[in-house]
Amino acid sequence: MSSKTNDSLTKGETTRLAIEDAAIQLFMEQGYHATSMRQIAERAGLALGGIYNHFASKDELFESIIVDKHPYKRILPLVMETPGDTAEEFLRNAFKVTVTELGKNPIYMKLMMIEMVEFNGRHGAAMLKEIAPKVLPAFEQMLKLRKGLRINNPAMFLRSFFGMIISYFLTEMITANSVISKFMPKNAADVYIDIYLHGVLKPVK
Repeated sequence: MSSKTNDSLTKGETTRLAIEDAAIQLFMEQGYHATSMRQIAERAGLALGGIYNHFASKDELFESIIVDKHPYKRILPLVMETPGDTAEEFLRNAFKVTVTELGKNPIYMKLMMIEMVEFNGRHGAAMLKEIAPKVLPAFEQMLKLRKGLRINNPAMFLRSFFGMIISYFLTEMITANSVISKFMPKNAADVYIDIYLHGVLKPVK
């Protein structure tokens, strides 16, 4: 995603963003496979030929959205500034910050659902190629600064943390309006991060 302000975007960049926004709206409304490039062009106010000046195919457009709209650019600085005297305090606070920010704009999680269900996650490589060089060093720094962590591999740390975030949102979506929600504790998010930190087994004495 361009780091320029809206006022400094070129005409081509503005059009590209308009196409992505139109595609997101349609993907949310009717799914990826039910959406055509013609519909996206119409929603963006373009002729069909105009959309192909920016994206060769709908698949390329979706991959671009997955990469461009990834929320790490907004969330990572907040996570790095998260307070916490211990590793546990830091991770609890980082979890809350991440969940809060993603909750403000749930579109990305819905896009990830489309990615996993309709594509089996095959755009993940392009996403990681974009974000890993920026995010992985941050997790390396966390390992150096935070004592008390059992893990020492930054790639596994990154995978486990964001895997936990994704699983939290997915299960939240599934259980939110179900009978299961009636049995959830009021501090379900705190319990969830506690399980991530300490597991489900009691310490062996």
